[in-house]
Amino acid sequence: MAEIAEAQSKKLEKSLRELQQTQAQLVQAEKMSSLGQLVAGVAHEINNPVNFIYGNLKYAKDYTQCLLNLVYLYQQFYANPVSEVQEYIKEIELDFLLDDLPKILNSMEVGAERISEIVLSLRNFSRLDEAEKKKVDIHQGLDSTLLILQSRFKDSVDRPGIKVVKNYGDLPLVDCYAGQLNQVFMNIISNAIDALDNYDNRRVIAEIHANPNKITITTEIIETNCVIRIADNGSGITEAVKERLFDPFFTTKPVGKGTGLGLSISYQIIVEKHGGTLRCVSEPGQGTEFWIKIPLSMNKQVVNYVKSLSLIK
Repeated sequence: MAEIAEAQSKKLEKSLRELQQTQAQLVQAEKMSSLGQLVAGVAHEINNPVNFIYGNLKYAKDYTQCLLNLVYLYQQFYANPVSEVQEYIKEIELDFLLDDLPKILNSMEVGAERISEIVLSLRNFSRLDEAEKKKVDIHQGLDSTLLILQSRFKDSVDRPGIKVVKNYGDLPLVDCYAGQLNQVFMNIISNAIDALDNYDNRRVIAEIHANPNKITITTEIIETNCVIRIADNGSGITEAVKERLFDPFFTTKPVGKGTGLGLSISYQIIVEKHGGTLRCVSEPGQGTEFWIKIPLSMNKQVVNYVKSLSLIK
């Protein structure tokens, strides 16, 4: 009887884990679908007016330069205009205007280019049109994620900013599900930021300045795998927390701050969808580093294994 009860208990535990994983997948799939559609929609709506502005800026610069050249010609051949014109020249500070107007137009062009880069990063991050496996630039996905999170790296009233160090290796294009891999980067980097914020709450400003917040991202090739390491110099985590880190709905964050889905879903994406590994290296007081390792190319055996898990439509 005891053996039967133990077998039933193990069966129930397994069913519960499978149910939790399925629930986590459904919640995250809906969340990512909504987020992806929102990001893609915003990127599209911003892209149209930015293209209009950027496209017309070239003509505005050319027309402005023509008008400025005309003013220079007038100054050359009509050096002594009537008093009314001289008074107006003084009033508008013509010399300053001639010098500053091209700078203003250049600044507008730089700003429009910057917005275009942000829009491209949003589209690269969402990748709604790239649900299938394909070869992608891992660094592009990391940079898009960092750009989206950029505001969280800056100085604030509560704490100094977070320095991001990129030790990018020479990577080839990697065979992967780009949109889902970007979500893994988002989850892990966001957690690193949260960890540093939480660490700062327990430190005085002098300690923060002595040991500034830093997130280091390292990429390299090890044998036939692409390895991405994302490390923070926060307070680290205990062994007990590490053991449950990838469990669905497990979180150490306060109520309302975390769902406990991010790392669980990240683990499934890396291990089950890419045939890779995701592990955490950390000790209290030594910071935390996540290792993401995925094959450079997903061969047919890996793809068939992934399909057998019913994770690919």
